[in-house]
Amino acid sequence: MGEKSFDLLVIGGGINGCGVARDAAGRGLSVLLVEKDDLAQATSSASTKLFHGGLRYLEHFHFRMVREALQERETLLRMMPHISWPMRFVLPVTPGLRYAQDNSSLGRVLAYIPGLAGRRPGWLTRIGLFVYDHLGGRKILPACRALNLRDHPAGAPLQDRFVKGFEYSDCWVEDSRLVVLNARSAQGHGATIRTRTGFEGARREGGVWRAELLHADGTRETVSARAIVNAAGPWARDVLTGDMQRGNRHGLRLVRGSHIIVRRLFDHDQPYFLQLEDGRIIFAIPYERDFTLIGTTDVDHEGDAGAAVCSDAERNYLIAATNRFFKSGISKDDIVATFSGVRPLYDDGASSASAATRDYVLTCEDEQGAAALVNVFGGKITTYRRLAEHVMDKLHPYFPDLGESWSGGEPLPGGDFDIGDRQELVIRLQRTFGFLTAEWATRLVTAYGTDAFTILEGATSREDLGRHFGGTLHAREVDWLLTREWASSVDDILWRRSKLGLVLTPEEASALAAYVANHLADHLYSTRKASAGDKVVVTG
Repeated sequence: MGEKSFDLLVIGGGINGCGVARDAAGRGLSVLLVEKDDLAQATSSASTKLFHGGLRYLEHFHFRMVREALQERETLLRMMPHISWPMRFVLPVTPGLRYAQDNSSLGRVLAYIPGLAGRRPGWLTRIGLFVYDHLGGRKILPACRALNLRDHPAGAPLQDRFVKGFEYSDCWVEDSRLVVLNARSAQGHGATIRTRTGFEGARREGGVWRAELLHADGTRETVSARAIVNAAGPWARDVLTGDMQRGNRHGLRLVRGSHIIVRRLFDHDQPYFLQLEDGRIIFAIPYERDFTLIGTTDVDHEGDAGAAVCSDAERNYLIAATNRFFKSGISKDDIVATFSGVRPLYDDGASSASAATRDYVLTCEDEQGAAALVNVFGGKITTYRRLAEHVMDKLHPYFPDLGESWSGGEPLPGGDFDIGDRQELVIRLQRTFGFLTAEWATRLVTAYGTDAFTILEGATSREDLGRHFGGTLHAREVDWLLTREWASSVDDILWRRSKLGLVLTPEEASALAAYVANHLADHLYSTRKASAGDKVVVTG
């Protein structure tokens, strides 16, 4: 078999890499994406799971980034109404709030105004929310409004000192599913997606890149590509060796963000935006029906980005911060799970991890007008699609016949329904498959949208879905994940394709692991048999 060639090689199966692969394939390029582990295994599955403009970034005067993110919220809502939906955030006004150290751009201005140094009075917060409402041209989402927390349901779980607050709009997103659906869309447009495939290096030769790949079984492969996009996230610097290192002097700042998950802290479905005395904010968000997600921290990270864990200090920080707001305090014994991710931020020399820019920087270099390399540094999950468009702008000189921008006008797989029809889709799924409970149908629609009908096609009872692994997970769904969504381990299924790891017992997870292992063994046998050249002889 000869060496395979592509227009574009994308390194990294996080949201930026999969977004670039989707956009490029949809514009007519032949695309290969390689990911050394699972899709969304690192940063892209460890976010706070929000499409948001970044209200706190207004204090740092990052207006371009916030405006772009605010504009994207509504585009993304239309593209993926199954995995993203609007939420009304509650921002309680802390009486007498004064930041211990106010290093923001706004803080430096307030320092010159008598009585406002380090302060965030309610009227100033209201001005910020007004800007947030109008900066991005909001059309779908409702505007900010003031709240009397004494009689609003969101005030009931809060300590009595919180009397006033505000309510504003942002959006939830199932982050790891966002990545997988972008990969599926890219594949649908002709891209090749290879997980468990490491990038070992590349060199320029004859106006193209020749890249060395390492597969999970230890075999090596050389492919050629006219251009490379380095979207390796926290490992972007590691990719830059040999020919790829030339002209790239930009740095990354690795910042760890950790979250804790506790049993449900409040009985309503609105999340909280909580301002802390150290100048940071955290969110407390309803999560997977029975839980509350709390985070995130901002800590400079040293060591392997793939081995990030929530430290005791971060855990204690989030517990203490939460206990400054809610009547029912929490302790470490209330934590049912934690997760951490390393954000690969562009190193702008900021004095602290929380002040480092969340904006992205793209660099592009070539050799005599060919063999281009685009590096992606930084970025936010909310602006992944715009980032991909800007990567295409960088690549356009090397592909003059590149198609027009298109990615915002086509829904992701399963998202071909209107924003307001989500509950109707749940009801229709239940009517079609009468054995589904409302909770089960909601989970399936949230994960798969209209594809849920394809997964369940032909089933008239729960038994038709095959082996039951716990919760509402059955073999039919597992097989879909293994064959259609690149899952190849129990963690892929329980923590990235879903969050059923919060529900299944260790014994159930072990049974699932055995099922996955058997499936992979059967697949490997079939692949080896096919590659050995077995022939079917037709007689008669």
